Amino acid sequence: MNTLSRRHFLKLAGASAALAATPSILRAQSATSNGRVVVVGGGFGGATVAKYLRLWGGANAPQVTLVDANLKHVSCILSNMVLDNTRSLSSITFGYDNLQTKYGVKFVQGKATSFDNVKKLLKLANGTTLAYDHLVLSPGIDFKPIPGLNFSKIPHAWQAGPQTTLLQQQLQQFMSSSSPGNVIITAPLAPIRCPIGPYERACTVADMIKRKGKPGSKVILLDANPGIMAEVNTFTTAFNKTFAGIIDYRPSVQVASVDSDRRIVQTTTGSEFQASVLNVIPAHLAGAIVRTNGLVPDLTAANWGAPVNPLNYESTVSGMSGVHIIGDSQGTGMSKGGHVANGEAKVCADAILRMLKGEALDMGPTVPAACFNSVTSTTGSWLSTLFAYDPVTKSMIKVKAPDNPTGTFEAPAATGDNYERIFDWSANLFADTFA
Repeated sequence: MNTLSRRHFLKLAGASAALAATPSILRAQSATSNGRVVVVGGGFGGATVAKYLRLWGGANAPQVTLVDANLKHVSCILSNMVLDNTRSLSSITFGYDNLQTKYGVKFVQGKATSFDNVKKLLKLANGTTLAYDHLVLSPGIDFKPIPGLNFSKIPHAWQAGPQTTLLQQQLQQFMSSSSPGNVIITAPLAPIRCPIGPYERACTVADMIKRKGKPGSKVILLDANPGIMAEVNTFTTAFNKTFAGIIDYRPSVQVASVDSDRRIVQTTTGSEFQASVLNVIPAHLAGAIVRTNGLVPDLTAANWGAPVNPLNYESTVSGMSGVHIIGDSQGTGMSKGGHVANGEAKVCADAILRMLKGEALDMGPTVPAACFNSVTSTTGSWLSTLFAYDPVTKSMIKVKAPDNPTGTFEAPAATGDNYERIFDWSANLFADTFA
């Protein structure tokens, strides 16, 4: 069993230590033979793999083309802070200029729709085709449909950008009203992108209500899961003490349908909840290009990600050699989020460089996963996990610590120091991905 000392494990929660490449990855920074790599998706997975393929490839680095439907990426990390104006949307929006000018990544704006892995061609919606030797897919998530749910009226705000702005505007309108009301947030069944996010969002809104002084107003969190998915101690304390009487947490409540005009949620048990502000986060699906091109053999599986070999993130589906899936749409069982995607991207970049050179893959990759989050407007918390490859199960498993059999560490308490560390951690992650 992999074990790790508590002291070393806690270091992984630091902003810089958690982003460090593993020694085995560092060995692959020599020159490689030329090749063509096309990357779909410019978030924390796609942008990182594009950058490190060029950075680690040396003088003979492969040609790397990054494809995204948008000219810029809006980070989900810190997006809950946009809701209470702690951060602006522009401050968490990143372009691809550095990847192009500093690392020689070619950027193509367009929506990737399909690929022919025999001819090694990626097709865009506008008819353009891009040739590749390796294709990396990091498209993020889609959502399972919910009857009656109209995102133009009821935001999910789980893909940052216009949806974040819509929820922000609705919350501001609610806060400016003298009338009490309920803000309802729904959380889908795991696995989900950023399992901490729904609870952080509930706390953000509750803190707004508490600071504003809106007596009688509540945040009702309808969680499809049987209990809090992450940072159990932190959020149990927040719900029961910090925001007692404001947050009404209800586990094992699944959404059946939504009346978007009246802001009503119907549950699978027949109960109805009406909101002043309704934020419905649907259950997730792998990104469309992954899901609709045969990379997810069982679309009904509880783990909705695509099966991959965690040594190189190559699809395990027959006929898909050279197609790699990273980020939220991969199905290794690791947690899903920006930090994890960044780590997966480095393992994937290292593996592709080795494959282009005909070298053996690194048989001991590790992926750190840390998340720093706010609890109030002045306090924060964190969660830290390290995943390592297990040759017996051929999967990524949590590295255990002697005094922590779960392999997951949580901040002992929400503090002001942890709040400040949110910005160190996120700044390092943003720079490591986009700078």
